[in-house]
Amino acid sequence: MEATINRPGPATSAQPEGPRDERELEDGVQGEDPGERAGPIHADPSAPRVWLVPTPVGNLGDLTFRAVEVLRGADAVACEDTRHTGALLAHLGIRRPLVRLDAHTMHRAAQVLERHPRLAYVSDAGTPGISDPGAELVRAAVQADIPVEVLPGATAFVPALVLSGLPSARFTFEGFLPRTGRERRERLAAIAARAETTALYESPHRLGATLSELAEVCGPERAASVTRELSKRFEETARGSLSDLAARFAGGVRGEIVVVVSGRPAGDLLPGEVETDHAALARAWAAEGRSAREIRALLIAQGLRKNDAYALALQVTQPPGSSPTPEAFS
Repeated sequence: MEATINRPGPATSAQPEGPRDERELEDGVQGEDPGERAGPIHADPSAPRVWLVPTPVGNLGDLTFRAVEVLRGADAVACEDTRHTGALLAHLGIRRPLVRLDAHTMHRAAQVLERHPRLAYVSDAGTPGISDPGAELVRAAVQADIPVEVLPGATAFVPALVLSGLPSARFTFEGFLPRTGRERRERLAAIAARAETTALYESPHRLGATLSELAEVCGPERAASVTRELSKRFEETARGSLSDLAARFAGGVRGEIVVVVSGRPAGDLLPGEVETDHAALARAWAAEGRSAREIRALLIAQGLRKNDAYALALQVTQPPGSSPTPEAFS
């Protein structure tokens, strides 16, 4: 089922309320310092510059006014797919030269920058440089000493992270996981072990398999969410355990996918993991003649909290019946 892109409504002829003073008319925001507001095209219109321009992930109304101005003012627009971007520019009434710069042609970035010194770059959707070749273009511009601006705008993983309802103060963005091999296994293990929330992209036909693998390494009850078709007519966010989501999406799904996985709860063991007997380790290290300071450091390295490691190191290194003394760590 194809999602419909919602287009912004037609302009209205109603006149907005007038500005409260001349400065608001000039600057757009009352009290704003004109020098603090960066315009899309700088004072020297001929100066080389690269703009990374976010494009909507679905709803064309999410394109910013500044993005439209930059696209209109650039010498050329570089993109992953000239047909896709050409349709967007046609909808906006913008006619600019289009240059293909994708993963297979990004090696030509230096020549493109030389030919089009004021270059706007867009990906197929979202913010360039996030899981696409835009990052390579930035490196090429930096090496050529060309200023780069990244416009704020649409991206998929941030709305999906918020929609998940999972903790978002600290999170890791994984992008797309490797399809197979050791690197994929290592990345999955890292997701399972980390304490913060993880967001990642996945293709529709691999979603079920990835959720099953995540359930295997994280544990079937780990909380997660799947968001697809952000800002489109059939936008959906499904929340639940990894095992429930794996079963729900086992048959495949359409649309662009963001998976969000909660962090590892404190004290939880991963599947196949054996709980560490810190007390036994501490006694063995004490029998070897290690100092309280050494034992505390080793316990902390094993994942024990600092206060608990401190108390246990004192307990195993002091004579029975004596009062623990902090001098053991001096």
